[in-house]
Amino acid sequence: MAVKGQDIASVIKKQIEGFGTDLGMVDVGTVVEVGDGIARVHGLSGVAYNELVEFGGGVAGIALNLEEDSVGVVILGDPSDIKEGSEVRGTGQVMQVPVGEQLLGRVLDGIGNPIDGKGSINTSETREVEIVAPNVAIRKGVDTPVQTGIKAIDAMIPVGRGQRELIIGDRTTGKTAICVDSIINQKGGDLICIYVAIGQKVGKVAQTVGILEQFGAMEHTIVVAANASDAAPMQYLAPYTGCAMAEYFMLQGKDVLIAYDDLSKHAWAYRQMSLLLKRPPGREAYPGDVFYLHSRLLERAARLDDAHGGGSVTALPVIETQAGDVSAYVPTNVISITDGQIYLEPELFNAGIRPAVNAGVSVSRVGSAAQTKAMKSVAGTLRLALSQYRELVTFAQFGTDDLDEATKRQLGRGERSVEILKQGQNAPVPMEQQVAILFALNEGYVDDVDVSDVMSWEQAFHGFMTSNHKDLLKQISDDADLSDSSKEKLTSAIEDFKKSGLV
Repeated sequence: MAVKGQDIASVIKKQIEGFGTDLGMVDVGTVVEVGDGIARVHGLSGVAYNELVEFGGGVAGIALNLEEDSVGVVILGDPSDIKEGSEVRGTGQVMQVPVGEQLLGRVLDGIGNPIDGKGSINTSETREVEIVAPNVAIRKGVDTPVQTGIKAIDAMIPVGRGQRELIIGDRTTGKTAICVDSIINQKGGDLICIYVAIGQKVGKVAQTVGILEQFGAMEHTIVVAANASDAAPMQYLAPYTGCAMAEYFMLQGKDVLIAYDDLSKHAWAYRQMSLLLKRPPGREAYPGDVFYLHSRLLERAARLDDAHGGGSVTALPVIETQAGDVSAYVPTNVISITDGQIYLEPELFNAGIRPAVNAGVSVSRVGSAAQTKAMKSVAGTLRLALSQYRELVTFAQFGTDDLDEATKRQLGRGERSVEILKQGQNAPVPMEQQVAILFALNEGYVDDVDVSDVMSWEQAFHGFMTSNHKDLLKQISDDADLSDSSKEKLTSAIEDFKKSGLV
């Protein structure tokens, strides 16, 4: 980024004209070029990377490009007052955002200012948006589940506290729904939730907030929204802002769930800024450090050991693919950073199988370590059985007349498994109810139910168990295990339900 000779000349001329005897040690620069939310500044020799700078009208900016003869600054406010020749001062500080309990239930912009019309936030505590991730030595293994309330995920692709589980799929396949349902399911629990909306339409964010309020989930949730209409720097900062708020709670020994929806738009905002800063473009026009952009964010999700409070941050980053292409630049980057992925398939979604989780491609690198013993005992073979069923279906479509009885049974069980794993939006299922229905499936109690009636059978079963066997469900929930006596009671309850004729 070379500075033109006439720019330098005009700056020097101005400095000579204003030459006086007052001496100071303030780091001051001059704007030589401004446009598209980017200012090129001459001077500011002592400025640091990511340092906050202040323009003449009180508008803030962040120094992102440090070159020999100029500094590239992204403008965080209204750039209309910034003109060529405007004064810029270094602050010696990096970007900080408000943190604290007072933020719960509020909707904030990309730098932590309230945008929900509920007044200012009374918190004096702040935290830097860019912090080095916790050391490996102070981390603890992931062994405690995050109950999402989604049967397909809790049973087959479990998410543990301190994990980074990627949600990936094409547009309109239900990625946001998984994040929102996971947040709703934490009502009354001990998980604090943060939902970061990046580059979404204002109406969609308002709709999401409305759903969270409707189900009473805003009490334990902070929403950080950098909308599509906001400047690229705000969209760039939003996930780091959300992460700083999450770390505040983690360091207090609390558990936090944070959803980044979505990091594709975050990468687009960063690419826009980088190209305007005239950084050399690489693959798909992204700058060379786009991997570092997401790795330094997601590595901050961790579970700390007991000596450091035992808190955790669980990250659910979302990536939008184009026509199912998971080999594009940003998806492959984020897949390599995370501890597994939940892959949502458009074909399943369009076929009415929702959530559209592809069990064969989805994986959790933590595995059953992030499951309760009760869930482990009923869901152990489910994923394998489902994958085998999908393979069998391909062969069975040519005709089932010649198939042996065992294969027919497997196909029948697979069809009913698919129906059981279907779930409506904003209707998370508690762990104990998931265990009960999966136990019934495994033991063959659903095999004689017509495939078209399975979902209504399940609803009636949950109602029966809640009304008549509340103590048994509570026992499964409290013990987090399925003992022999619990299995006997559950078997007896299922048989009573089948005899009751409620379906």
